[in-house]
Amino acid sequence: MNTKLTNIVEQFAFEGTICEIKPLGKGLINDTYKVKACETDRPDYVLQRINHHVFPDIGMVMHNIDAVTSHIRNTLAAKETLDIDRRVLRFLPTKNDGNLYTMLNDGTYWRMMVFIDNAITKQNIDIGNSREAGRAIGNFQKMLADIPVYLGETIKDFHNMEFRLEQLCDVVKQDPAGRVKEERVQKMLAEIGTRAEEMCKAERLGREGILPKRVCHCDTKVNNMLFDKEGKVICIIDLDTVMHNFIFSDYGDFLRTAANTVAEDCPEMEKVQFRMDIFKAFTEGYLMSAQDFLLPIETDNLPYATALFPYMQCVRFLWDYLNGDKYWKCKYPDHNFVRANNQLHLLLSIEKHYPEMRNFIDSVLNV
Repeated sequence: MNTKLTNIVEQFAFEGTICEIKPLGKGLINDTYKVKACETDRPDYVLQRINHHVFPDIGMVMHNIDAVTSHIRNTLAAKETLDIDRRVLRFLPTKNDGNLYTMLNDGTYWRMMVFIDNAITKQNIDIGNSREAGRAIGNFQKMLADIPVYLGETIKDFHNMEFRLEQLCDVVKQDPAGRVKEERVQKMLAEIGTRAEEMCKAERLGREGILPKRVCHCDTKVNNMLFDKEGKVICIIDLDTVMHNFIFSDYGDFLRTAANTVAEDCPEMEKVQFRMDIFKAFTEGYLMSAQDFLLPIETDNLPYATALFPYMQCVRFLWDYLNGDKYWKCKYPDHNFVRANNQLHLLLSIEKHYPEMRNFIDSVLNV
């Protein structure tokens, strides 16, 4: 057994005897291990290294997570919900100071949580798990709508459209990779520019005090949810990005990946289409859970939210392309431009469906 990992586990209030430590999952941000207890009456655990390069303030990350999981746990307990430990993550304190994380001498940060057994993660999207994902995300936001603390911003300006456009404008002025004058880049910049004012609507409405910020997950992929054998979401995981944001973050970001007919880097633009069947299933599930607390200005702008995230990702991919491909890993020289073009075509497809989206949302709300 890995001595370093064993020593890290022993810093936490681990119940039982360590029997085995092995890698768990294929996460791109954090290193994750499953810790198996020798005793059959003890749970297994998850040991995780938190990537402090992505999340520079680990104390804030864990404060947010503790506030969110504690509030959800109390909400479930008040409803006398069964199997609460399967429905919300439980983190272990350290033996030394009771913190929910520890820092090693090498500057790495680690945490431990109880492993939720008999749970399934999904990678592929279909109508059934899209509806269930929508229900779970809406319920997650609903349970946290009355949280008494304001959460810190773990990644500054993560979903701030004004900030992303400022980044793009700066790199266009500097043109460090000498790519701005390409004809295809100019055409894409024109498409981005014609929509810039509309796509910054959320920030304007927020400043006017009309659009509230609520606790959001901010990384709503289907593989960040645990399902039971019946296909129901039992727990939302990977809470590092949880923070206050507009509800559009959780709604639009899920549809950006789930409702694209192809992967976000598919170079065959004629194949990029927005799936209305996934949109309808997800939206139905989401509104079933969330409509009780959402304001009309939030539900009125769900079609806008659907378009916002392909637009934002187009801006970000183009920014990285013009900056010389320093942020995302690229498999070939045009990879980031292809990604940006893919997201632009997804946006164009979404815009064609605006009336149908509006009619469907109204039909669900009026049931």
